[in-house]
Amino acid sequence: MSNENRWLLPEGIDELLPERAGRLEALRRRLLDHCETWGYRYVVPPLVEFTDSLLIGVGADLDLVTCKFSDRMSGRMLGVRADITPQVARMDAHSLGEDGVTRLCYVGSTLQSVPQAVVGGRAPIQLGAELFGSA
Repeated sequence: MSNENRWLLPEGIDELLPERAGRLEALRRRLLDHCETWGYRYVVPPLVEFTDSLLIGVGADLDLVTCKFSDRMSGRMLGVRADITPQVARMDAHSLGEDGVTRLCYVGSTLQSVPQAVVGGRAPIQLGAELFGSA
């Protein structure tokens, strides 16, 4: 393999250089600040989870685009999140244990085995605000 080919990224995977990364970070901060003004609390789900919890209750389409590999420590199957929303729902249901309405917001990288949009890559950045429960 030539030195030139060693520095290639996989198809659909991009890196952000300083100017673009700075614009993205400014936008990310503005959007999260806006969510927080509406009472949404920021959470950071893990990038990788055991697939039996990561994919519980999701459709076959999300299972198909989830990148999976074996955990050398436990022998169990791990998945890199392709969508953050189910993780935040799990956090609300099983980790927080709060009654009533819960407002959570998040932002993070995802990884998909194949791009899900005609225009876009395999590692979209996802930002969301989720409202759980009822008053």
